[in-house]
Amino acid sequence: MARPNRLHQEVSPQPDSVEPALSPLELDRVIHERVRLGIISALAANESLTFNDLKRLLALTDGNLSVHARKLEEAGYVACSKGFEGRVPRTEYKLTLTGRRALEKYLKHMEALIAAMRPTAF
Repeated sequence: MARPNRLHQEVSPQPDSVEPALSPLELDRVIHERVRLGIISALAANESLTFNDLKRLLALTDGNLSVHARKLEEAGYVACSKGFEGRVPRTEYKLTLTGRRALEKYLKHMEALIAAMRPTAF
C-alpha cells in the first residue's frame, strides 16, 4: 500500500506561530540560497556583524557578500549601517525583526518537510 503524500497535508497551527507550508516549492527563496542562509544565520546568532566579519566567517569575496547582503536588505531581512572607525569605512549588518520572523518561518518549514519525509513509527 502506498504511503500518502504528506508533503501536502495540512498542519494544525500552533498558537503564536506561523503555519509552515509543506511544499518545498514554497520555501522562502531569499533565505533558501546557501550564502544568504549563512548570512542570516550568522546575524541571528550575533547582535551585529561587520562586512569583514561576515566575509571571514563565510569565506566570501567582497562582491559575493555585497550582492547577497543587498538582496537580504531589499527584502527587509537585514539592516545595514555605514560609517567610519577613524578613517576606515565600517559597514555593519543586523538582523531585522522581519528577518528573524522569516528565518523562524523558514526553519519551521524545513522541520515540517523533514518530519514529513521520515517514516512513521511502527
